[in-house]
Amino acid sequence: MSKGNPKLEASIRAALEAVRDSATGTGLISAGRISGLVVRGEGRVGFAIEAPGLTPAEVETLRAAAERAAAGVAGVTSVTAVATAHLAAGPGPTSTVRRTPPVQASGAQTAPSPAAPALQRAARLVVLVASAKGGVGKSTVAANLAVAAARQGLRVGLLDADVFGPSVPTMMGLAGARPEAPPEGRTPGTGPGGAGAKKLRPIRAHGVATMSLGYLVKPDNAIVWRGPMVTSAVMQLLNDTDWGDLDLLLVDTPPGTGEVQLTLVQRAVIDGAVIVSTPQEVALADVRRGIAMFRKTAIEVIGIIENMAWFESGDGVRHHLFGEGGARRTAADEGVRFLGEAPILPALREGGDAGAPAAGTDGPAADVFTALLGAMLDAAAAAPGRPAPVILFED
Repeated sequence: MSKGNPKLEASIRAALEAVRDSATGTGLISAGRISGLVVRGEGRVGFAIEAPGLTPAEVETLRAAAERAAAGVAGVTSVTAVATAHLAAGPGPTSTVRRTPPVQASGAQTAPSPAAPALQRAARLVVLVASAKGGVGKSTVAANLAVAAARQGLRVGLLDADVFGPSVPTMMGLAGARPEAPPEGRTPGTGPGGAGAKKLRPIRAHGVATMSLGYLVKPDNAIVWRGPMVTSAVMQLLNDTDWGDLDLLLVDTPPGTGEVQLTLVQRAVIDGAVIVSTPQEVALADVRRGIAMFRKTAIEVIGIIENMAWFESGDGVRHHLFGEGGARRTAADEGVRFLGEAPILPALREGGDAGAPAAGTDGPAADVFTALLGAMLDAAAAAPGRPAPVILFED
């Protein structure tokens, strides 16, 4: 909640209270529909609308009305409203993630500059999984988050953007697989491959659509490329893959804060970044640099995940091999969300080596990544100043 401008916040609350809730007949504040109201610098407003039991059409109508009301308050420059709802039970699990641009104070929606190049959106929610340092288990986290999302019914893709050390083929059990070009007559790619480039079909495993340079080169081949070739390859993998209609695309980025990350944030539609770290200071120093990089490029840092947080011995005692709570403290210091911890679990290593991510089975590892996925989606929905998803889950 905003602490810097209580008068503006009170005015926004009054405007939201003036919007009638169709279910109760009261204002949105009295009905308990509004949560997580934040007012950031320069009048940027964000809030969530709790809309259980409403249809998607009713949710969208309510969200639009709330945005217009808040945007009409003097001093507000932009509004991002997120609506969450649980649909009535149906024949099977379904989910959608729908994005809407923030409303400006005039009521008009943001639009790209006419001079700006059109950027392709690969999914309704595109999240970079970054580490800023190697060896912290970023690819393991990315693969298991993707599989956890698929188990929840989301249509999910996983792009391996680590050109020099692609891990997705091994972790997803797809080593040696090769993507197929679509049949004649399918829409050609529009990415760096050119207007005549056919879009590749992603390779599916564990409910996840995947693409990696590891599918296109022999495993024992060393890729010796300069920067422009690397960035061109990553953008082709993103833009010239026929991802279909995805709710979520996770991008497993290489370690560091180099050209691949900068290319993605400049030339693709990215909704946020999740940073993976271990608890020790040598890793956390790079986390802080990673956060600084994303902030300089105006990419929302959705939150931090602490990997290898502890190891639990047979007697139930937790051993913090790399320190305790470092990522949580760093998140607090940097003002970003702490999404949770993943312990050292043999099932995670075994699943990665065997090509069967542990998040796809029942057990402690699956529970960990289901919780981390939920925290990530909640944080993405609450991210201020950026278009945020409307996430509708069916029980």
